[in-house]
Amino acid sequence: MPLTYPYQQYQGVWTLSQASDAVAQSKWPVPPGPALFAWGNNASGRLGLGNTTYYSSPKQVGTLITWSNIASGNAYGLAVKTDGTLWSWGNNSQGQLGLGNTTNYSSPKQIGVLTNWLKVACASYTSSAAIKTDGTLWTWGQNNFGQLGLGNTTSYSSPKQVGALTNWLQLTNNSAGSFIAVKTNGTLWAWGKNQMGYLGLGNTTYYSSPKQIGALTTWSFVASSNQSTFAIKTDGTLWSWGQNDVGQLALGNTTYYSSPRQIGALTNWSSVAGAVSSQSATKTDGSLWAWGWNNIGQLGFGDTVSRSSPAQVGSLYNWLKTSGGRQNTFAIKTDGTLWSWGKNDVGQLGLGNTTAGYSSPKQIGALTTWLSISSGLYSTLALKTT
Repeated sequence: MPLTYPYQQYQGVWTLSQASDAVAQSKWPVPPGPALFAWGNNASGRLGLGNTTYYSSPKQVGTLITWSNIASGNAYGLAVKTDGTLWSWGNNSQGQLGLGNTTNYSSPKQIGVLTNWLKVACASYTSSAAIKTDGTLWTWGQNNFGQLGLGNTTSYSSPKQVGALTNWLQLTNNSAGSFIAVKTNGTLWAWGKNQMGYLGLGNTTYYSSPKQIGALTTWSFVASSNQSTFAIKTDGTLWSWGQNDVGQLALGNTTYYSSPRQIGALTNWSSVAGAVSSQSATKTDGSLWAWGWNNIGQLGFGDTVSRSSPAQVGSLYNWLKTSGGRQNTFAIKTDGTLWSWGKNDVGQLGLGNTTAGYSSPKQIGALTTWLSISSGLYSTLALKTT
């Protein structure tokens, strides 16, 4: 029986297919993948460049072009390569690098020897998670609120499997100490700290193991802000819950909600990203929208007026995806160009300067090959095709 080619390509990124096996992988070389770039604050070596120097424009991490999935957290980074290996670097005070210790590293270090990792997640808290190609979920790092989902509050410096299920699809981790996840069956789950009701379970109870949010099976994507959560359903509707002191839930008010509430009635939302109390989202028509806190222009409207409901950023219809940092926003257009706006005191916008901030989108360089972006606390990671 002939071997099945073990790699699959999606939006320019080669990754191992779900049906791949070691024999097939040994017969074919790993296809070339995207290069990894980083910029901004580099304390603790969070940029992975082998030093602690700050950079105000994108710098390539090493020379490899085999990266497929990235996540930027609180002074550290996680990444998966196209060969399915898992890597980490930066601050490691709580074992969030998954290397079995609490030593900081300024360049990528491999976590274990497995080659079946698929996706990673981390935020401005010091807890990490990853999903394997077999659909299992793994977590490590700080666990003082039960945010690792392991049924306890013990911290771990190496990956531990959450339950025995093999149907985890996508997840997000917020800065408050909680995870929200979607399964392949369309159900939505949450665990960890729940002070503002941001787990969406209708209460403020903390949970140390996954709990299902409602009974619906129509969830497709989830994203988190500082202490707020956003999710998109398969019908294209957008939902939010949690903290809402500056209108970041986009519900036209500042009321907190502990269970999902629909944002408007539209059914054409395609992506959403959270920052610290400010959010951005794209629609299927390519338009870009933002709302929430806007003290330094992080919403991209050319002003510093906060908004409690979605408003369109400019009039263009070629936006593809967004990512939110502490007080800044990044976006990729359908032409592969990369844009940023908001706070920039340490060069975190990647514009080659440390101008305090920009209140409207500015293009980062002139390249048209950007694929994905993940913004953390004053620093950013991005993948670019070669």
